[in-house]
Amino acid sequence: MPIVYENKNRGYQQLRVWEDAIEFYVRIRRIYKKFPFELKRVVSQQVASADSIRRNIAEGYCRRSVREYIHSLCISLGSMGESVSGLIACQRAGQLGDADFVALNDLAFKLENGLLKLIEALERKEKTGDWIDHLAIEESHGTYIATPSLHDLTPPLSS
Repeated sequence: MPIVYENKNRGYQQLRVWEDAIEFYVRIRRIYKKFPFELKRVVSQQVASADSIRRNIAEGYCRRSVREYIHSLCISLGSMGESVSGLIACQRAGQLGDADFVALNDLAFKLENGLLKLIEALERKEKTGDWIDHLAIEESHGTYIATPSLHDLTPPLSS
């Protein structure tokens, strides 16, 4: 189980849509790594488009501006379209089995709907002015509390 650090900039990790995007990438990677070498470019593009989805969810969240967040989520939707288009083409070409296609397509459908709902919710927040576009920082303390590094969490070697 990975160590989870909590701060406002990592809030995207609590989003179901981000978790689904990670799962989509993992499944794409597992299935497409079995493709033959001569389809290396197809595999590379499919993996890259799946990878772009979760990256843009995180990047948009971290930009802290609702407009930039929505823009990044729309880029994620574009990458979803690219991924789904690739799935359909590979299935029709006989390169992707029906079971793999259905599993990936079902997850893609769920992920697309999650992205659309998130965009709609953010657009509502933007219209009502219910969006905070900056990180709240306690500056009165004069110092920041450092998050423990992996080095700090590793027990020292006994001598």
